Amino acid sequence: MGRRFFIETFGCQMNELDSERIAGQLRYGGLQPACSAAEADLIILNTCSIRDKAVQKVYSRLGELRSRKAREPGLMLGVVGCMAQLEGDRILKKAPFVDLIAGPQKACAIEGLLAQRLSSGRPAADLRMEEDTEPAESSEILRESRWHAGVTISEGCDRRCSFCVIPYTRGRQRDRSSARIVREIEGLVAQGCLEVTLLGQTVTSYRDPSEKHPRFARLLRRLAKIDGLERIRFTAPHPNDFDDDLLVAMAELPQVCDHIHLPVQSGSTTILRAMRRGYSREHYLDVVRKIKSAPRLMAISTDIIVGFPGETDKDFEDTLSLLDTVQYDGVFSFKYSPRPSTPAFGRGDEEVPEEKKRERLRILLERQRLIQYNKNAGYLGRNLQVLVDGKARTGFSLAGRASNNRIVNFDGPEELVGTIVPVEITGFGPNSLKGAWNRQRLETTS
Repeated sequence: MGRRFFIETFGCQMNELDSERIAGQLRYGGLQPACSAAEADLIILNTCSIRDKAVQKVYSRLGELRSRKAREPGLMLGVVGCMAQLEGDRILKKAPFVDLIAGPQKACAIEGLLAQRLSSGRPAADLRMEEDTEPAESSEILRESRWHAGVTISEGCDRRCSFCVIPYTRGRQRDRSSARIVREIEGLVAQGCLEVTLLGQTVTSYRDPSEKHPRFARLLRRLAKIDGLERIRFTAPHPNDFDDDLLVAMAELPQVCDHIHLPVQSGSTTILRAMRRGYSREHYLDVVRKIKSAPRLMAISTDIIVGFPGETDKDFEDTLSLLDTVQYDGVFSFKYSPRPSTPAFGRGDEEVPEEKKRERLRILLERQRLIQYNKNAGYLGRNLQVLVDGKARTGFSLAGRASNNRIVNFDGPEELVGTIVPVEITGFGPNSLKGAWNRQRLETTS
């Protein structure tokens, strides 16, 4: 069609991979990627709906694009992903100038929707929920990185946490066969990929549909046998699925990174019960103790929601004390956001005032910032193996991640991008480390 497309991604790593799938399919169909939205005549917003703030960001972006659409009638606008699945008709009511709408995992449908829009003159939509035995796949993926790749092992979720819309946007859990996963990663490694991140809504709930004893730990062991695969990450596990077999596999397999993102959501058993998380504070801490007693030192990060309906000052203090007990290496924290269709949505009478949510979030962030500052101080003088991602945001020429997921900024030649190099830690802040690299050290360790 001679069009140039640009995709703006909101949300998680799964959304980022979905955008790469869409880009691959569009390029395969003859469209070309643009360097910016200003250069594109097809703009796709790949959306998230986990919080209302993410939804409002998309509506705000559509408002910005409205005037350009009026000036350029040939400009095509698409809204895809979780928000599209959840909001559907509401998007067209609020932004009737949108040309196409599609739910998650619809990479292969975008071209057809675009053609339908051009032929009919009306907005085209595909909001059918995917219910295949295994997640739909795209044969073409336009990867942003040659050395790191996200790989879906499952799609959807069977858990029904009372605050979460994922079951309503991505459907029930559907697992890919390990053979297909291995084959995809072997292909990536053959093209120079060093690190993969295994993706799923609750990744440790994975069950291989093609084998008799299909556990996540077994998948890790199979992947660790792939020659040339240096690192394996995964996100995000559910505490109830973090069993001893998985911990043993992580300790034994050097390819598995020294980092576990273990969402807790709250430090209060009362709130965890209201959230329908399926575990107590004590059970979660038992899992953490097992991780900390493993023969390998592993960084632990988490997700926390403040201001869930009914959360008291005591419940919030339980969350703060959990931070002090676990000493997380990183925390993603959010104010509770009521989401339509979820069980918690009907608890408006127990809603925590917005001002109190905001204050609790501020207190939690300050507490965690101090924890991270003190933990990062312990890395001074240590050498970390860093996979160099690209240019640093500020102050240094390069940035990358260590196995424990810490960001390391340092100076070095551009030729290091896409390689794993040793970096000596010379400075720190609460969110990243500073380091020094020299060629002599690289030659000594290689």
